[in-house]
Amino acid sequence: MRLSPVRVAKSLVPATVLALGVLLATPAGAAPAESPFATQPLFDSYVALGDSYAAGPLIPLQTGVPAGCLRSNRNYPSLVAQTGRVPDFRDVSCSGGTTEDLFAPQTTQLGTNPPQLDALGPDTAGVTLSIGGNDIGFATIINECATRSPRAPLGAACRDFYTAGDGSDELAARIDDTAPKIAAALAEIAARSPEAEVYLVGYPAILPDEGPGCFPVVPFSPGDVAYLRDTEKALNAMLAEQADEAGVTYVDTYDRFIGHDVCTLPGTKWIEGLVPTSPAAPVHPNALGMLSMAQDVLAAADQG
Repeated sequence: MRLSPVRVAKSLVPATVLALGVLLATPAGAAPAESPFATQPLFDSYVALGDSYAAGPLIPLQTGVPAGCLRSNRNYPSLVAQTGRVPDFRDVSCSGGTTEDLFAPQTTQLGTNPPQLDALGPDTAGVTLSIGGNDIGFATIINECATRSPRAPLGAACRDFYTAGDGSDELAARIDDTAPKIAAALAEIAARSPEAEVYLVGYPAILPDEGPGCFPVVPFSPGDVAYLRDTEKALNAMLAEQADEAGVTYVDTYDRFIGHDVCTLPGTKWIEGLVPTSPAAPVHPNALGMLSMAQDVLAAADQG
């Protein structure tokens, strides 16, 4: 998964784009090409924590143990490690993960992932964390809205479902309830790895940043597109605030995805819709999206 300054080193981006583009073009199983970071390791040791937005479900090649975590060797943590020449890299991210799974084992259909925080140690130098979406019920929200919204294409049936009679927003309340869980996770990372540079990675733009969306291809009415867009922005704002309070770096991945959302065409699209057009899980970044997220993390790390 900071409204405090988002640190982006624009001078790094062209070299990063080139290096990561070469990595994505490398045949599966081949050694990565030499990178401009070859003599400039980012971290002596790097641990990647988080949910499916870190793991990269269904992006080839799927690797790691347990298989049920659906980790890709082209997810953003792997690209950061490969391009940054990290001597010691551990990816313990797991699809479906919540903040609870940072502290406790997570059972998947194909094995159990140990508590993710157990991968940390006093010598860990870099940590990325993508978390929070499943704490507010990401999958059920998408399913609920995809079912309800088409019934009222001129309304906002999904927004209405999550709005109580007194006008309170259930999803806003879930985001508020998740904030202390993020704070606890960041505090535990600091306790276990006090010397580590920590990067809390936000969620990329899923829906168009403006306009009505693309109903019925993506089955959310214009009213629900606006509601879901604002909900994601509220989640990212909460993550940014928690990062600021914990004194860690928030990585904004949202802005770069604008114009590459689920309503764009294959090749331009960095995040898949409910029916993917390239290898990735529904409503998750594809390989191009992971490339973009890696660029944002590398830029933040270089600036740090």
